[in-house]
Amino acid sequence: MDSSALLTLQAAQTQTQSAQQSRISSAMASTGTKNNAKLGLDFETMCLTNLLTPMFEGLKSDGPFGGGEGEEAMKSFYIGAIAKEMALRGGVGISDMMQKQLLKTQEMGQKMGVSA
Repeated sequence: MDSSALLTLQAAQTQTQSAQQSRISSAMASTGTKNNAKLGLDFETMCLTNLLTPMFEGLKSDGPFGGGEGEEAMKSFYIGAIAKEMALRGGVGISDMMQKQLLKTQEMGQKMGVSA
């Protein structure tokens, strides 16, 4: 094989590898964005749940469900639902901050050649 054919073959291989890396990177970016959004939402929901829980401690009620042990047992689910709805409607910005930080971390990982 002469040198020009070898150079042509190497160029073709390099081009193919670059195209594959580009496809992988774009697939990771779209998947990463979806995962980041879910992680951000889940984290903000958890934070809001922890912030809202003390508001409901010590409340005595015959409340909307008649009070008692059943209502007490379900209170955590109710607070979690309130927190999730707050996060879905914009929350307090924790999700956005977390998504930006995750994106920075992922970009640094890609620059260093670490795959997510």
